[in-house]
Order: sequence, then structure tokens, then C-alpha cells
Amino acid sequence: MTAQTSTLQTGQVYVSQTRRRILGLVFLGVAVLIWLVFVRGIDPDSTTTMRLVPGGSTVVVDDWEFNTQSALQVVAFGCAVLGAYQLARGFGRRTGLAFALIGSMFVFAFLSWAASGGMLNLAGMLRIMFIRSVPLTLGALSGILCERAGVVNIAIEGMMLTAAMIGTIVGSVSNLWIGLLSAVLAGGLLGLVHAVMSIKYRTDQIISGTVINIFAVGITSFISGKFMQRYPQINDPGIFSPYEIPVLGRIPVLGPVLFRHNIFVYAMIFFVILLTFMLFKTRWGLRLRAVGEHPKAADTLGINVFRTRYMAVILGGMMAGFAGAYFTLGSVGRFDQVMTAGRGFIALAAMIFGNWTPAGAMVAGLIFGFSDSLAASLALLRVKIPSEFLLMTPYIITMLVLAGVVGRGQMPAADGTPYNKEGAA
Repeated sequence: MTAQTSTLQTGQVYVSQTRRRILGLVFLGVAVLIWLVFVRGIDPDSTTTMRLVPGGSTVVVDDWEFNTQSALQVVAFGCAVLGAYQLARGFGRRTGLAFALIGSMFVFAFLSWAASGGMLNLAGMLRIMFIRSVPLTLGALSGILCERAGVVNIAIEGMMLTAAMIGTIVGSVSNLWIGLLSAVLAGGLLGLVHAVMSIKYRTDQIISGTVINIFAVGITSFISGKFMQRYPQINDPGIFSPYEIPVLGRIPVLGPVLFRHNIFVYAMIFFVILLTFMLFKTRWGLRLRAVGEHPKAADTLGINVFRTRYMAVILGGMMAGFAGAYFTLGSVGRFDQVMTAGRGFIALAAMIFGNWTPAGAMVAGLIFGFSDSLAASLALLRVKIPSEFLLMTPYIITMLVLAGVVGRGQMPAADGTPYNKEGAA
């Protein structure tokens, strides 16, 4: 009672003693791991060179060269200090920040060790991280729109795949912008199908989403094999070119990494900011969240639950359609069968990682994107670590975050529960 009361009065987040100690031991374990695996096995005279300019950039920045062993010792000491403080006093409401700092320090130590005696294009990795995070973050935003209104949407994969194909065909016979619009509309149409099945007919939402995914894989594979491979002129839409933002694109290091992309990266950042504002700062967002938390109470207050859920699921489908267009119109410029490769499901993991918030989903998308970038970079460095282990990293981090920092995801209370209005058929 006393601990809870003091927590409410101070406005801090209460962290149990057991969790605090476990996290402290994890932090210390990271320090020991860096020391035993990285520091002790490195040549004292070896150096690591990191490029701070991605390929193709005209911004001139000197490479960052440092003694590998000294840098690893500093990182290991910093992790040990954070671990000792976590054991002694704990970081309280800043536990998540400390966890992120430890993770960043470990990644830096790993990259320094992997690139010892060679060169790693760090800026190029970060740039690719942003690019690879686009479909994951946009897909997670699609899930947030739906689930904040109380409708589970596992059909994001199918919506993305269908939109990628439609955008390619329409973009090939017209232009990129019309292709992008058609992809968004295709995602919205599948969102409407999911909404009708889930809201009107109260079909199990998991089954409804699964049906859409299976349909999408079947229809896109059939059209691709039957028509798009036979007539390549309908599978050549081109891609949106990168655009460097004036002035900002010339900022050393950050400019080429953040401000020299095509519209999909900029749109991702815009939608994260817009959706955060709309969900948590407007009456529209309050009503949508109310429908997802307690639809009966929202209905009592005059909010049309069915209309709100329809709107949210259709908008979520359109967001998934925009994400699907990235694969063709923003990346490779052609459609291939099952080219989304499960990223719609990874987007759901990013949504859960981000605790159903747009900013958190973007952070999760960047982490997943970084793991993809890391796997490619380590392959060039010929590090003898199977790429499958690197692809496991984001999921391991997700479990650690949910178990150790967040504790449990704060999903909307009525998520996945059909609403049956009293007196309705």
C-alpha cells in the first residue's frame, strides 16, 4: 500500500525488486560477455574504421578510426556501471531508457569487434535500416488503427501483397502516382471485406484475417504466373526516385542517412507523427480508443461503435496498402510472388513491441530493419555467424522488453471482441 501510494504521488513507475535485480544482473552479464568474448579475443593493436557517409552521397566526412580493444573496454565498463546502479538503486521510470542504452552499447561493441582490422560503413547501415523499416512500421500503424478500435487484423500480410500487385499493374499501364493510389484503394477494399466479416457478421477475426491472407497469396500468385510473367510490360512500373531535402540533406552524417530517401520513408515519419497526434490529442482519437476499450460505454455516450470500427479497419487497410506499394513502387520496381515474405506478421510483432503506439511501433520497426541491415553487412565482413541467428535478434529483444521492461503489453481491453448492440439482430 505504501509503495503504491508513494508511486502515485511521485508519478514514477513502480518496478518490483525482483525485476530490478534481474535487469541489473542482465546488464552486468552484458558487460561480462563483452569482456570475455570481444575484449579478450582481440589484438591490442587492431583498429576499427567506420565510414560515416553512405554510398552515393556527396557530403564529405572523415572516417572514424579507433583502437578496437580500448573502445570495447570502455563499453564493457559502462555496461558494468549501469548494471551496478540498477542493482543498487534502479532506474525507476527510466528503466526502458537504460535498457535501450545497454542494447546500443552491446551492438556498438559487436560491430567494433566484427569490423576489427577492417572497415564498416556505419552510415550505410543506418540508411538501410530506415529503408527496411518502412513496410514494418506502416504495417504496424495499420494494426494500431484496427486494434485501437477493437478489431484484430492479421490480414495485413494479404493486404500488403495484394496492394503490391495492384500498384504494379496499374502503375505499369499509367504512372507511379496512380499506381500508388490504386494500391491504397486495394488495401482499403480488403479492409472493408475484413470489417464486414468481423463487425457485421461477427466472424472470428482471426479466421477472417486468415481467409484474406490465403486469398491474397492465391490470387496474386495466379495473376503473376498467368499474366505478369507472360506480359512483362505490365510488370514494369518503375520506382519513386530518392529526393534530398535541401539544407537538411547536407548535414554531416545525419543528412545522407535521414534526408535522402523516396516518399515512402518521409511518409512513414509523417504518418507516425500524424497518427500519434490524432489518437492521443483529438476527439476523434479519444472516440476511437474508447470503442476499443469499452464499446458499451462508448455506445451509451452516443458514439457509433459500428461506424467507428468500420472507419478504423478501412483506414488500416489503406495504410497496409500503402505499405504494400513500397515493395514494388518504392523498392524493386516489379512484382514477384509472395514478395512480402511474412513482413505483415513481423509488423504485428512491431505493433506489440511498441505497445500499440505509433512511436513505439516505429522504434520496433527500426530495430527489425537494423537486424536486416546488420545481416547484410556482416555477410560482407565474412563474420562466421549464421544469418538466421541475426534474424532472431528482434524477436528475442521483443520478448526481453515485454518481460523485463514493459512487463505486459497494454492491449486495448475490447481488442478482438465483437460488439453486439442490445436490440440489434
